[in-house]
Amino acid sequence: MRLLLVEDERPLAAALDDALHEAGWVVDHCADGREGLRMGVAGQYDVVVLDIMLPGLNGYDVLKHLREHKVWTPVLMLTAKDGEFDQTDAFELGADDYVTKPFSTPVLLARLQALARRGAPERPVALTAGPLSLDPTTRRVTREGREIQLTAREYALLHHLMRKAGLVQSKAEILENVWDSDYPGADNVVEVYIGYLRRKIDAPFDVKVIETVRGLGYRLNPLEDPPGA
Repeated sequence: MRLLLVEDERPLAAALDDALHEAGWVVDHCADGREGLRMGVAGQYDVVVLDIMLPGLNGYDVLKHLREHKVWTPVLMLTAKDGEFDQTDAFELGADDYVTKPFSTPVLLARLQALARRGAPERPVALTAGPLSLDPTTRRVTREGREIQLTAREYALLHHLMRKAGLVQSKAEILENVWDSDYPGADNVVEVYIGYLRRKIDAPFDVKVIETVRGLGYRLNPLEDPPGA
């Protein structure tokens, strides 16, 4: 089995390379995000192990561009425990697994074997709700053919609402699914991000799709002509 290792910490990369070779893997290694993207697009790999904090291009951007190039190879992300991003961000971008440093090498090897056995998944189906379309693999959002640029958190919120299209989602449900159950901040962050989304996906258009259900929460209305929020 062939694996691409994109890791810039030389001692860790060397240790992983030795362990992987001993376990029977053929390993291609690079220490730069841009080179990792080039190799990932050009090569045929069973699994990609991708660090997040990389020179040139960070791991999340590498993963995003791999999926945009329709490379569906399973990707396992590596990051430090105090890293800037969390598991939710990794999975939203199309990662298949996630390991924090330091980690157990035998456990990592077992998870890589499991990903290799699973193989490249089929491309997820794009979500649609009335005039909106969201492609989970490329993270491309369009409305009436117009592409809409969203931040990672705005995208996560829209993705959740579209998965639950037609259903009312309370602030607590949104916090648990878009942030996480241990989020320490106030729940008005949901209102703030709903406002951000409305300015991008509703304000420029005649028909509004995000509905406020007073006292209950929010709903993304899948109808072509939803009631006003």
